[in-house]
Amino acid sequence: MKTHHYIIPFLLVVAALGSCSKMLDKNPDNRTEINTVEKVAQLVGSAYPTYDYLTFTEKSSDNSEDKGPGVGTLDDQHSRYYTWQDVDGAPTNSAAAYWNGCYEAIAAANQALEAIEKGNMGDAVLPYKGEALVCRAYAHHMLAIFFAKNYEIGGANSSPGIPYVTTPETKLIKQYTRGTVKETYEKIAKDLEDGIKLLSTSAYKVPKYHFTPAAAHAFASRFYLFTGEWEKAATHASAVIPSGDFISNLRPITTTFRSMTSSEFNVAFTKTDVKATLLLTNCYSSYHYIYDPRYGYGANLSRMYTEANVTGKLLANKVLSYGSPNYTSYKYNGYFFYTGPGIGFPYLMIPLLTVDEALMNRAEAYAELGRNDLALKDINDFYSVRILNFNINTDGVTLPKIMAFFSIADPKEGLVKTILEAKKAEYMEEGIRWLDLARRNLTVKKNLYDPLGVESIIELKPNDPRRIFQLPEEVKLSGIELNPR
Repeated sequence: MKTHHYIIPFLLVVAALGSCSKMLDKNPDNRTEINTVEKVAQLVGSAYPTYDYLTFTEKSSDNSEDKGPGVGTLDDQHSRYYTWQDVDGAPTNSAAAYWNGCYEAIAAANQALEAIEKGNMGDAVLPYKGEALVCRAYAHHMLAIFFAKNYEIGGANSSPGIPYVTTPETKLIKQYTRGTVKETYEKIAKDLEDGIKLLSTSAYKVPKYHFTPAAAHAFASRFYLFTGEWEKAATHASAVIPSGDFISNLRPITTTFRSMTSSEFNVAFTKTDVKATLLLTNCYSSYHYIYDPRYGYGANLSRMYTEANVTGKLLANKVLSYGSPNYTSYKYNGYFFYTGPGIGFPYLMIPLLTVDEALMNRAEAYAELGRNDLALKDINDFYSVRILNFNINTDGVTLPKIMAFFSIADPKEGLVKTILEAKKAEYMEEGIRWLDLARRNLTVKKNLYDPLGVESIIELKPNDPRRIFQLPEEVKLSGIELNPR
């Protein structure tokens, strides 16, 4: 099991070579000066988080359930995240490991930006400068979501943020401050807005592993939902597909994916030829090795796919089981990077941003703006590739359907509920549900069995300090305070 013992990663040799990160890109020799466009491009290719957020987000969210004593594999880390307890150290798949992975990415971005600033590389380097800035914004935003209080739209946001690192590190232990949530989000916005202007559609051999304009606009549509800037969220979401043809670029749930066997789907889901996928990354992760965890996707959650939703129909998403109550989305095909005979690192290819999410981000922004017809169109486009033989006249989502299905009278509340529930099902085992729960500060409710098999409901309410994941203990050496408990 790989762990990190540094506070915030320092030096590119740690950021670029310290794990199996970016095996699809060749990292530059750390002894070589970064003085050409090609070397900058290679360096920026390592400016993406090297660890995933799947375990701690999925187990903490209501996209997991307790299947009962004696059912499935009992894993301590899964159990602790399921009941919103801190996990000691930075083991694989933990929140602390993700913290370290994000700062590795930030370190690589900062070294690339410094090389660009000091070098004289001309306009050819600008797309990689843009990528480095957007990468830095993305990593800091993910850190802010998980390790700081939720951004309060219209609020003071004066609670501690996360250290926003903008220069390469040259000291083993450097002192940092967390600043405020407000300051953190302002810096993210600046990096994002400065970087997105410089991106290119043709700078990469494999664009899906980089922040192309489309991927950056999808990230921006997510970011501006957090800040409540609805017009910006909608505008950026629309820019993901300039032609406006979202339907042809959504995940092909009722067509290509449905015609595949489960093993074919397992391989195909994270391939670069899936048009809906905008940004892929490879992360050190053993998430896929526990196939039947006690806490996870179970029989109750499978009803999202086996019972009618707001359309009146069933979702066509694959419902796969290793024997009830152990279900799986089977989205991840695990890989193993050998570093020697029988040893190495497990990793996954993970979609970080998709066309589908961007479309639903726009729908939510439209709902907040009171543009109900536009919100409904986006919702129906989303469902049109998820409901077999979808007919807008009979299956289309309408406000009366929403109000009846969810027993909600307010149109905006109903539209937002519809969007969040649709995403909850679509992004099973992808970690996106926690982002929505955090952003909306929603109560998390799920079941828990005691050792005698007695079931109860546990809740994580708004503003509970356990909603914020704990920082690695070692950050105190850099003057960073831990989150309260």
